[in-house]
Amino acid sequence: MSRPNLLNRLTFRQLQVFQAVHRQQSYSRAAEQLGLTQPAVSAQIRQLEQALAQPLFKYAGKTLHILPAADALSASVQSIFGQVSSLQMELSELAGTIRGELNLAAVSTAQYVVPHILARFRARYPEVQIRLRVCNRGQALERLAERRDDLVIMGMVPDDPNLVFMPILDNELIPVVWPGHPLVTADKATLEDFARHYLLMREPGSGARTAFEDFAARERISLHHTIELGTNEAIKQGVMAHLGVAVLPRLAVQLELASGLLASPTIPGFPLRRSWCTVYPKDRYPTPVTELFLRFVRELLPELNAHFRAPITPIETPTLLCLPADDG
Repeated sequence: MSRPNLLNRLTFRQLQVFQAVHRQQSYSRAAEQLGLTQPAVSAQIRQLEQALAQPLFKYAGKTLHILPAADALSASVQSIFGQVSSLQMELSELAGTIRGELNLAAVSTAQYVVPHILARFRARYPEVQIRLRVCNRGQALERLAERRDDLVIMGMVPDDPNLVFMPILDNELIPVVWPGHPLVTADKATLEDFARHYLLMREPGSGARTAFEDFAARERISLHHTIELGTNEAIKQGVMAHLGVAVLPRLAVQLELASGLLASPTIPGFPLRRSWCTVYPKDRYPTPVTELFLRFVRELLPELNAHFRAPITPIETPTLLCLPADDG
């Protein structure tokens, strides 16, 4: 098929539908993502296959197989959409405004950090529409595998060469007890002393839980007495209610520590140090807004580190503007 004929027969809608099917590896999930019916998705793929004179997908039973032509087309589609996004960004810059969308997912422990980043980003680029989904680590890994977000912000990035990640801030995990707990005033308290208590933990696979379990395993300390709670907030309330002790991110408990509602005993090996990172699949072409956000975060790192190391105080006004622009 000649190049002019191919150009005349392709549409952006066909490529958009194709990209959804290729990523989701399912016509039905692609239809749900795009708000279309499954027959409409099938029709767009058939038209695209006719234009290319190549089959793209093949069903074997209920399994959708991706054919070589689909993988070749996927690389081109990412480049095409990337160029269109770049053009949109350049036009926005010429018009004096940066517009676009930024879809983020963040693990629950990162919720103490991400809003501070987004507040500063929105103050500089108010026309960018931001969507943030907070989830647990398992859900974050699923969303990363399914390429449902522009970026995922998480700790303990999987050891996968197909992922691109950038550390953005230290995540210090510390032991937490209630005020007046014997470990606070104990002389040379140990991890074994800490582990004798009921340990309040998140679900298996949680980043903080995994880091603590790995540390205990290295120290050959068994964690026999555990109580699983669903959120960091529930764990904090559990510690304050004397239900047990916990290991939590320092940023998650800094207000309670400052107000005397919780305490952190001195135990060798703590704090456990991890980093929150921005992560995206290497084969997903970052949109211009995503690249802008990553560049902004890199510039912001010194300010973020200084902010979270300083004593807790309200942000001075009017350093950030939280009012929408006046359209009138």
